[in-house]
Amino acid sequence: MKKVAFYTLGCKVNQYETEAMLEMFKKDGYEQVGSEEFADVYVINTCTVTHMSDRKSRQYIRRMKKKNPDAIIAVVGCYSQVSPEEILEIEEVNLVMGTNERRTIVEEIKKLQEIEGNKKASTVDDIMKVRAFEEIEVSQSNGRTRAFMKIQDGCDRFCTYCIIPYARGGKVRSRDIESIVNEAKTLADNGYKEVVLTGIHVASYGKDLRESNMKLLDVIKRINEIDGIERIRTSSVEPILFTDEFVNEVLKMEKVCPHYHLSLQSGCDETLKRMNRRYTTEEYKSIVKKLREKIPNVAITTDVIVGFPGETNDEFNKTYDFLRDIELSQMHVFKYSPRKGTPAATMENQIDPQIKQFRSDQLISLSRTNFNKFASKFIGSEMYVLFEQNIVDNKYEGLTPNYIRVVVESDKDIQGNILKVKITDVKDEYVEGILV
Repeated sequence: MKKVAFYTLGCKVNQYETEAMLEMFKKDGYEQVGSEEFADVYVINTCTVTHMSDRKSRQYIRRMKKKNPDAIIAVVGCYSQVSPEEILEIEEVNLVMGTNERRTIVEEIKKLQEIEGNKKASTVDDIMKVRAFEEIEVSQSNGRTRAFMKIQDGCDRFCTYCIIPYARGGKVRSRDIESIVNEAKTLADNGYKEVVLTGIHVASYGKDLRESNMKLLDVIKRINEIDGIERIRTSSVEPILFTDEFVNEVLKMEKVCPHYHLSLQSGCDETLKRMNRRYTTEEYKSIVKKLREKIPNVAITTDVIVGFPGETNDEFNKTYDFLRDIELSQMHVFKYSPRKGTPAATMENQIDPQIKQFRSDQLISLSRTNFNKFASKFIGSEMYVLFEQNIVDNKYEGLTPNYIRVVVESDKDIQGNILKVKITDVKDEYVEGILV
């Protein structure tokens, strides 16, 4: 049996697309093996948000070619979209595909396998000219309980630090709502209980669907009606999503989880302006207040970039004070990484790496403090947890609706079940509980 191995870097969209490509290979008779095992085909689904992800891709390519010199190495995703010539020049690479037309990957590999001698091909097209959403889908559970569903691609925001519009396209492309609903029904039939609606800029869903006037809220409403799906989340969104209509409508739907990953990036207005983020800290704060007032026990998580060009000590202190005051439940902290081709890469006053590290450490420490405060409110409470995996011996972990990671002991395998848990203690990034 032919064997295929996947190595995936980057975001949830990439993970979704890997699952979709894997299904294509399985339908063609391939068996999936681990990313470090011997395979006939290795697919590297790349990220290009940082230089580190580029480097990891190149290291993996060379390592796998040593494992099987006769294997076909296919490199797909954001790194290959932005730098196809650079990747094709890597001796070990056979096929380069970007962030479109992944549905043809199996056929492209077949063509290469029939070639004698130098096997090289690139199918990367101009992503800025792509106007239609690429229909690839996931139907199989693969033993998981939470499904990421890609409903949108492309981003027209053009933040000054971000390479993604150049990797994914500068036009928003929304998936047909009936296609989304059909995939969600298939996932429910295959045992998924939770779906996470994801995309490159998921809050922009429907922006290109002027005739139907569909929006993200319409997608959520339709999925809320599907039997078997018990939880609905969205991936990272911007404050623009949270109109009064959106908040009031999701309150009516019990399946929508009280958790929003509300992208911030900086708590300083001067920094936000240089980033080309289209909101102020005051607007962000008002959205947080609205969500907390209207949605009981809501968790708000975020992303923050430290060391953006020109970020002075005073600007960083504004960010720190802002985040300390609004007490978000968790923060993902990133040190700014210059990306060639973005405006921020050529800005003056690039920040020293040691300063970035110091600021990152401070915000990570604050995040732990904020998580402890948030999670401690639920000690003694009983909450429903969707258990996702067995982590060690008889310990299992899962998530509450408001995204608190819970660890319990159980003599039975409880993966895939939603069970009531009494919260007993708070650790650094999770809580402990006992099954009720």
